[in-house]
Amino acid sequence: MNKYRKRLPQLDDRLFITDGGLETTLIFHNGLDLPYFAAFDLLKSDEGTAMLEDYFKRYAGIARTHGVGLVLESPTWRANPDWAHKLGYSHTALAEANRKAIALLVRIRAEYEPPEIPIVISGCLGPRGDGYRVDTRMSADEARAYH
Repeated sequence: MNKYRKRLPQLDDRLFITDGGLETTLIFHNGLDLPYFAAFDLLKSDEGTAMLEDYFKRYAGIARTHGVGLVLESPTWRANPDWAHKLGYSHTALAEANRKAIALLVRIRAEYEPPEIPIVISGCLGPRGDGYRVDTRMSADEARAYH
């Protein structure tokens, strides 16, 4: 799973793409209701997981077709204690959702990554509060403990 941890290929001189806005796509193009913009909540059902998989596979296909690298950003922007609590997640259920998110991307990478074109998995840590209004700042130690 930690395939590129020691050397990130996107730091070399090659072209990479990323996805185009998961939550925005799911809400405005797919018509989904995502409470609190929490895409990770889709992982609790097979149908929701399939929607996420389809979303990421579209980008993996584009990267493979065009021979460019891909950074897959996990659907965990809101998968932290404060937001998860609002959705009724326990700490154990939240940890499992984060593991499922990364496992999904690992499966996609295994299916789509040719030897010469890297697919990097990035674990997204989103804001504790509103991502567009800073009302609480955490120190690095506080953030490490929180996340």
